[in-house]
Amino acid sequence: MDKKYKNTTRRQFLHKAAGTVAAFTIVPRHVLGAGKTAPSDKLNIACIGVSGRGGSNLNDVSGENIVALCDVDMRRAGKVLKNYPQAKHYRDFRRMLDDMDNKIDAVVVSTPDHTHAVACLDAIKRKKHVYCEKPLAHSIYEIRQLMKAAQKHKVVTQLGNQGHSSDHIRLFCEWIWDGAIGEVYEVHAGCTADHCKIDQLSKRSEKHDIPDELDWDLWLGPAMHRPYNPMYLPGRWRGWMPFGSGTIGDWVCHVVDPVFWALDLGAPKTIQAHAEDYDPKEHADTFPHGSVITFEFSAKGKRGPVKLLWHSGKKEILRPAELEEGRRLDKTGAIVIGKKGKIMYGSHGAGGVRIIPESKMKEYKQPPQTLPRVRGHQNDWLRAIKNKKQAGSNFDYGGPLTELAQLGIIAMKMLGRKLEWDGGNMRFTNCDEANQFINPPYRDGWTL
Repeated sequence: MDKKYKNTTRRQFLHKAAGTVAAFTIVPRHVLGAGKTAPSDKLNIACIGVSGRGGSNLNDVSGENIVALCDVDMRRAGKVLKNYPQAKHYRDFRRMLDDMDNKIDAVVVSTPDHTHAVACLDAIKRKKHVYCEKPLAHSIYEIRQLMKAAQKHKVVTQLGNQGHSSDHIRLFCEWIWDGAIGEVYEVHAGCTADHCKIDQLSKRSEKHDIPDELDWDLWLGPAMHRPYNPMYLPGRWRGWMPFGSGTIGDWVCHVVDPVFWALDLGAPKTIQAHAEDYDPKEHADTFPHGSVITFEFSAKGKRGPVKLLWHSGKKEILRPAELEEGRRLDKTGAIVIGKKGKIMYGSHGAGGVRIIPESKMKEYKQPPQTLPRVRGHQNDWLRAIKNKKQAGSNFDYGGPLTELAQLGIIAMKMLGRKLEWDGGNMRFTNCDEANQFINPPYRDGWTL
């Protein structure tokens, strides 16, 4: 990408993420008025999902006042709850938000993918600031509704793609805008994690006793009812399409984030998926062992068109010829191809970013820093709340990024077919069958 459109991209970034590292200002509560949180005060935070990744997120906000914790599975959550005796404990987040409404400033959502939207939207409608683990939601419609609600209620949001707050992602953007490898026209990104559960499909009809510590009905949430099976949880839900988003949903928000920002990709015009030994109807409950999904982005501003190929599982990124023998290719990461060279990086905000081969990296005169650096992803969100700004990966940014994953999953259901996407109208223009997956139905008793 050439220097000639560097400033346009930066302006777009600054508009979206203004104040990410705004100076911490002490403002007394009485200046802001009743019910407002002063930057000098600690926030009252509730967490929905507190084990696994949720436990890590809880720990990262534990410097604030933790007033309520919610989890449906006490097998792991019970140990975490004991560490926060001062907080009220709940199984149902809806009851928690009802009971604690006027005692909560912000909510952290770390549940399985299929319950992100219902939990986040309930909190946002109550004007609570929200941090949500990636991917933001489980369908395109959910993503759009969360973005719309966050704007309407003027809350501070943050997607849990921690690498967005790294120094590496800013370094990558600065290199691209400086024209380090010329105009970028192709990207190969991916992760070798294999979330395929085809060999377990026959077990879905098995009967198992629900553990006393688990509220299975609440865990299912808006997903269609099915019998409890230990193959779904904890953690294993990612490979099951009704609950998780597979490798692409788990990793796009980390790995594609740098190019999504630097190239201002936005919505693709076409999406096409290829996979072997996978029948999208017979195997509809899960994902293939390996797939390649191709996204085509139209020219935008002063940059040309870009092709992004996402590699999942066994369909690994091919080793570039420029990478010297003995140097490792990250299993999770990307190769960015420009007209004047290539950049390679790993996961979580372009970790280990460098131009290849090493000789070109040594020759490159790096530009001065133009993007403000931040310290900590959750801290970026907390400071944004206190300073009445927006966080760097707010839902206006993280929503369209997550949407790429959901578009890729729909393309898997239409395997081999090139889908034409009208992002503005939220529909596929050449495949009515694919449109049914934009807003899948919830089971009775659940609404967004």
